[in-house]
This record gives sequence, structure tokens and C-alpha cells, in this order.
Amino acid sequence: MNRSLIIAPQWIGDAVMSQPLVAALAARGEVLSVAALPWVSPVYRAMPEVAEVIDLPFAHGRLDWKARRALGHRWRGRFDHAYVLPNSLKSALLPWFARIPHRVGYHGEGRYLLLNDRRSAPTVERPPMVAFYRALAGEGAAATSTANAANNPVMHLPAERVAAVLQTHGLQAGAYWVLAPGAEYGPAKCWPAAHYADLARTLHADSGQPVVLLGSGKEAALAEDIARQAGAGCLVLAGKTSLDAAMALIAGARGLVSNDSGLMHVGAAFGLPQVAVFGSTSPEHTPPLNARAEVIWLKEELKLDCAPCFERVCPLGHTRCLAEVAPERVRRALWARVETAAAAPQSSS
Repeated sequence: MNRSLIIAPQWIGDAVMSQPLVAALAARGEVLSVAALPWVSPVYRAMPEVAEVIDLPFAHGRLDWKARRALGHRWRGRFDHAYVLPNSLKSALLPWFARIPHRVGYHGEGRYLLLNDRRSAPTVERPPMVAFYRALAGEGAAATSTANAANNPVMHLPAERVAAVLQTHGLQAGAYWVLAPGAEYGPAKCWPAAHYADLARTLHADSGQPVVLLGSGKEAALAEDIARQAGAGCLVLAGKTSLDAAMALIAGARGLVSNDSGLMHVGAAFGLPQVAVFGSTSPEHTPPLNARAEVIWLKEELKLDCAPCFERVCPLGHTRCLAEVAPERVRRALWARVETAAAAPQSSS
């Protein structure tokens, strides 16, 4: 038996984008345990290829040397391979302390002694992240192209789990919309609140169905403001659900609109009809890999030489890349995706 440990990334979107790597390793017979921080571990519990998810007891941003050493020592003899997805030094400590024989990861942050199968990072500054992770499986060129269908993340939640969450909030599967208006990285990734409110108002008027606003506790005030501007029809759950419940709410929705965010990738992995509005970041780096997704990015249309800037706040102060995406354009794009999905349904994830 090949027993493998994956050290997971620290962000929801990155965790979702690691699923094709997980699938590739499982397909060749590796039994997978994923060590993840608690706020991303639900993502891996939605991957049937993962045999075990281990919640790490570490604080974000801290080295926690003694705790990592103690945990690594307890793991000695458990694993044959380790795949270290983050590029930090601390992320490579656990496999090293555990003396896992084969430790794979990219060069970075002085990890020469910690990893014994070090891969060279792509020469492009920001490679497609799904392919970046998948290449750690060592499968060559086929793993490096985002266009490869095997690079589309796929997740699954039991139908009874989705039904239970929807019942808690008085929702019916396929009869509500989800908006995810936040982005952890910063406001240069966020479509304006007034635009989200306009979209929420028209979606509710078009369909008579509720619009659910999801996000973290940091985005609760933003979601409340959008609901206030939109009027009737909004259900604000930002900051009021666990990630596991938020994933179930996305899986059961009729459609999703979001910024480039972790919840965008969750929607893509569930095959949801969706529209993703990109601003400061690039869909060439972190696209929603989903046949039912549409990306709106105004770089070429507006001849924005500043895009993508990858800044947290627009350095020019205008955020035209987002502000000039009209709500009506997003509404039409979403309806088109919903109608196309209804005409040619794909197998459920």
C-alpha cells in the first residue's frame, strides 16, 4: 500500500484547485491523508478520493515549531510519500519531522534539506494554479495544461447533507440564487456592492426566488448593505454558516455570481451555472474550471494596460475593471448559463 500525506494550502480556492492532484494520486493507488487547517478541511471532506482529513492544530501565520515536531514524531512510520503544496518552509516541516521517505514539493523558502524530491517552479510568474498543483504528481506535460479536462476540480456532497442544510434555511434545491460578494484578498477583487444589489433585485423579480448572500464574518456587513439596497428577496447568511454549510448551499443553488474567490472555485467544482467577475486578478491564473461558468474580465474590452495588477486596492483609484461591468450584463450571462445547463444537464458532482 502506498500511503501518502498531502500538506494542504491555506486558502479555500487553492484547496479546491488541488483536487485534480488528489484525483491523480488516488487513481494510481495511493491512499491519501490530507493535513489541513480547520478552515479549509471541509473542502477535502468533499473529495471522495481522500481517505482521511487531519485538522491541523496550528495558528495561521505562526511557525509552531514544537507542535509541528511533536506531531511529526507521532506520524513516523505512517506514510510513504508526502506532497507539500504550499511553498513555505513551515509547511515542509511535518513530513521532515515524520521522516517520510519521499517528500515532494517545489523549490522555495530554503527547503533544500526538508524536501528530497524538489521540483522546479514554472518559469511564468503566475502559472495556472490547478496545473501547478497537479504537476506534483510527476505526470509530465499532460498535467501542466489548464485546458486538459483532467484539470477540472470536482467535489461531491451527499444529497442528504445538502437537503439538511437547505431545510434549516427554508430553501429548496434549485430554487434560489447565491451571491458571494466578498474576496479575502481585498477590494480590488470585489464587484461594487451597488451592482450586486441591482443584480439581486432583478434576479428576485425575474424568478420570484430568494437570493442568498454568502461569505465570511468579515463580509457580513457588506452582505447586509447589499440586502438593504436590494430590498425584498435577500437572505443574508454571510458570517452565519460554517464552510461546510456554505458549500452545501452552493451545491444546491440554481446559479452563482461571485468575484474571483474561494467560493467561486467551490461553485465550479460542483458544476454550478455561474458568472465570475474578475478585476485585479487574472482568469489565466485562477479561472473557474467549469463548463457552466462564464468569466467577465474587461482587460481587453477596455484596453486596460493596468490589468491584472494583483493589488489589494486599485493603485489608480478607479477600479474600472470592476465598476464598468454592468449588472444587466451579468444577469444576462447568468440566465444564459442556467438555460444552457437546463437544455444539456451534466452528471451531478
